[in-house]
Amino acid sequence: MSSKATAQLRPSPAKRIRISDVAEHLNLTKGTVSRALNGYPDISESTRTRVRAAADRLGYRPLVQAQTIRTGRSRAIGLILEDHEYDGHSPFVAQFMAGLSEGAAREDWTLSVTTASSEADTLRRLDELVHDKKSDGFILPRTQVDDPRVRFLREADVPFVLYGRTGDSRGCAWFDIESEAAMAEAVSRLAALGHRRIAHVPGAPGYTYAVVRKDGYLRGMEAAGLQADDALIGAPAVGRAEGSAAALPLIEAGATALVFAVDHAALGAYDAIRALGLRVGHDVSVISYDGIPEGAYVDPPLSTFRVDTRAAGRRLAELLIRRCRGEAPEALRALAQAQFLDRGSHAGAPNAPPVTAIGKT
Repeated sequence: MSSKATAQLRPSPAKRIRISDVAEHLNLTKGTVSRALNGYPDISESTRTRVRAAADRLGYRPLVQAQTIRTGRSRAIGLILEDHEYDGHSPFVAQFMAGLSEGAAREDWTLSVTTASSEADTLRRLDELVHDKKSDGFILPRTQVDDPRVRFLREADVPFVLYGRTGDSRGCAWFDIESEAAMAEAVSRLAALGHRRIAHVPGAPGYTYAVVRKDGYLRGMEAAGLQADDALIGAPAVGRAEGSAAALPLIEAGATALVFAVDHAALGAYDAIRALGLRVGHDVSVISYDGIPEGAYVDPPLSTFRVDTRAAGRRLAELLIRRCRGEAPEALRALAQAQFLDRGSHAGAPNAPPVTAIGKT
């Protein structure tokens, strides 16, 4: 067969749709279409929606390299995971990253993930990624009250969104679960069941979640008219062994209920309660926070507050992309609620008169 005949059998390459084609189709300028596709705030939401719908119908796909050169954006969300953290390998991490990826993909962005072995390593990796322009902005999970990542990115004028809150909120966008409300609700539920000696085991020192959860516990005690003395505040705990060690003196001091900031630590309370010859959910009640899968399989199952980490990831991606497009951080702050999983590790206080249990969530 001749080369001419062979060429005739080959399918002709499909024409690549360009911004100019989308602009012509919509009778708009190329500049308007470009700014709409890149999410600039000076373009109305109706126009952005119309342009994106037309681009999808026509099959327009940007050339990433050319777009990066033109806009200075990599269209990538950065996430650095510190693999030394106690729950660094939990299934929540996979769900969280899946949510981030989904949220990024909705806007044709990508998720760039790396790990660090320490706080210093995290700052070094941030410096490298910012210098090499590998990410347009960063998600900062597990925030600290005084967070060096926040200081670094704020000084570098790089967009970021916190998954949590921090002590100095200047220039900070964030999304968080209102875990202080969960802790207050835990106390309220236990008080309604007749408990008067309700203790709290905080999370890791220096982290914002530990502060707000302890504040929520104290707020709940005050609302219930109960005294939260020092003997009812345990040592910080994030793991099972620490949780057991923290729970033991609280029970010996007369606590009939324990409110934990972290599920992994709450599982340690089971060990302490049984070591004293007592029963979980009968002699001592336990309510915690996180909703880890293991909590469903202990006996009795752990009463806890569950967080939809996948949904949180999607929301954080949305907020960071909006921040990268120029929206003010103060306009990008949101709280969501945790869901209570009403299980068998909490019940009426020993020797307390029968009460009507608080309604289930």
